[in-house]
Amino acid sequence: MKKGKSVKLNLFNSIKTTYGTVDSKELKSIFVNIQSWVNPKKEQENWRRIVNCLCRDIKCCINENLEKGIFKENTIVDLDLRTSGIAFGKKSFFNLELNLFLDKPIDFKSHEIRESVKKIIKEIYKNNIIENNHFDFSPSKKEYYDNL
Repeated sequence: MKKGKSVKLNLFNSIKTTYGTVDSKELKSIFVNIQSWVNPKKEQENWRRIVNCLCRDIKCCINENLEKGIFKENTIVDLDLRTSGIAFGKKSFFNLELNLFLDKPIDFKSHEIRESVKKIIKEIYKNNIIENNHFDFSPSKKEYYDNL
């Protein structure tokens, strides 16, 4: 029996966003997935430090915008951006997965969860993607989509 569910959110053009759960019957956690392709704005010497700072900033953004009545304070943030392959003029795949643990029993399809997840995604987008000094974000590796 299929228990997992996911919902696509088309909030922004430069990122693909979904949220879901692996068990909608006994809902204990929600995952949020943000995917994009990043293109460095300029050459850098230490990409590992830049990616680590980006991950730390995203964690702070989540903690500041987490609905305390819905989600617990402990979260898991997994940023997958291979620092060894980042180079100026070459796009790299960006995958951010958040695991948010529920504080109380609630229905997966509830308005509260949807709006809380949208708020977190919007804040991450505003603070860490739009205002990013190191990367340009696009939904596809192909250049065609970047010129639309």
